[in-house]
Amino acid sequence: MKIVVLDGYMENLGDLNWDELRYFGELTVYDRTPYEDSEIIRRITDAEIVLTNKVPISEASIRACGKLRYISALATGYNIVDVKAAAENGIPVSNITTYETASVAQFAISMLLEICAHVGHHSNAVHNCRWTDCQEFCFWDYPLIELRGKTMGIIRFGRIGQAVAKIAGSMGMRVITHSRSARKEFDGAVEYVDLNTLLAESDVISMHCPLLPETRSIINKDSISKMKDGVIILNNSRGLLINEWDLADALKSGKIYAAAVDFVSTEPISADNSLLSAPNCLITRHIYRGHRRKAGSVS
Repeated sequence: MKIVVLDGYMENLGDLNWDELRYFGELTVYDRTPYEDSEIIRRITDAEIVLTNKVPISEASIRACGKLRYISALATGYNIVDVKAAAENGIPVSNITTYETASVAQFAISMLLEICAHVGHHSNAVHNCRWTDCQEFCFWDYPLIELRGKTMGIIRFGRIGQAVAKIAGSMGMRVITHSRSARKEFDGAVEYVDLNTLLAESDVISMHCPLLPETRSIINKDSISKMKDGVIILNNSRGLLINEWDLADALKSGKIYAAAVDFVSTEPISADNSLLSAPNCLITRHIYRGHRRKAGSVS
């Protein structure tokens, strides 16, 4: 049996090895693989098992590799795999449903807290001697936003959404969610609402859903028009959940107070991405849904 890992660097920071997989067959590990079908096909043409984190497995690749028997997406999201083509060819596809649940939720809340308190900005101001030169006991450039009593709207309520709900609830926020299913363990702690209600009542909207036809561009000009003025948007799910031009326009107009995204539509981010010039927009580089980190690592 031939096993191929297409982007091992995404999972292995040097503290792991792949030797356990060698018990199952002949193993080839590529640190990186170009995202072109021709190169992907060349590398997996004789493989029966393929493991990938971000390298896409397209219909063309699946149909060209007749020996393929199993595809594993080494992450929560599996939209990089053409699952329809895989199913048509009798190839099972798996993912890691609990991948980084706690840390992704933590990062979503950390983005929100940065928007509400501007800790980084004020720290930089102190280092630049603005407090030293200030005649007042203290100074601030932005008013602080207290989250207690505000409404957190969570789009989809899977494991990560549930983890975010627990943190938001512990801070005194009302939590509402638009989800396909209810969780009994959250009875009384979370309200289940339709999407329009969530858009209208949320002070903060946090997205934790896969990229599906019904969620693509779920944040757009129309949905934004239904939101409260001054809403905060968080996205560390998938970049294509947002129409970035519409979000940028809403940030410029002030309809949306601030946004924080760990994902964008094209990664690495393109120089002409509209969010780069939008005010009050935090953008990080796919930090918490990409590389596996060592436990306790601060790198």
